[in-house]
Amino acid sequence: MGEGLLAGVLGAGAIVGATLFGAWTGRPALADGEAGLVCAGALALYLSFAGAGRALIGIAALLGVCLALQAPQAAAGIVLAERGRVQSVVVTSIEDGRAAEGGHARYLCSVEGSDGVPLKVRIWRGCGEATRPGDALAVVADPEGRVPPRGAQAGAGVSGPLRDLAPWVAALVAGSLIAVVRSYRLSGSAETVIPPGAGEAGRR
Repeated sequence: MGEGLLAGVLGAGAIVGATLFGAWTGRPALADGEAGLVCAGALALYLSFAGAGRALIGIAALLGVCLALQAPQAAAGIVLAERGRVQSVVVTSIEDGRAAEGGHARYLCSVEGSDGVPLKVRIWRGCGEATRPGDALAVVADPEGRVPPRGAQAGAGVSGPLRDLAPWVAALVAGSLIAVVRSYRLSGSAETVIPPGAGEAGRR
């Protein structure tokens, strides 16, 4: 159990840590989750060498991939919560994003800064049905420009992105723990002990 718990914690920590480091330092290969996918593959490879069943290895690998895909957004949120600065932008156009979001009510605002330069990303936090071109919105931007800005949200902090990742981290740790524990049981059940003289008794 200790080995499985350690493998899961190290695997999840490597996935999240690599993505957060990439977002903080502006390394796209790490911030986009590619390094997290490599870490997920390394964890699956370790479980394979440990003798875990294929089904459990597949489940752990799938959970690792899901965590790696969720980590970039959470890492960007952590960076903005730590060093982001709130600034005012002006709405230039509004798009109804309900079709793209599967019918959910979400509006996307194209905005530009006070210098008239359009932002490359569209903002949905604070953008609603009542928003009109020329309205002002508050966004949180990274002064170093390493993560894209997003709409300001009251009470946003580091705890929010971490809560979003917590279920995936817990699932990956649990999956790794079960896979390692089952690998010991499988190896133990595969061993057969033949008592001395059993072969002679069978021939008689």
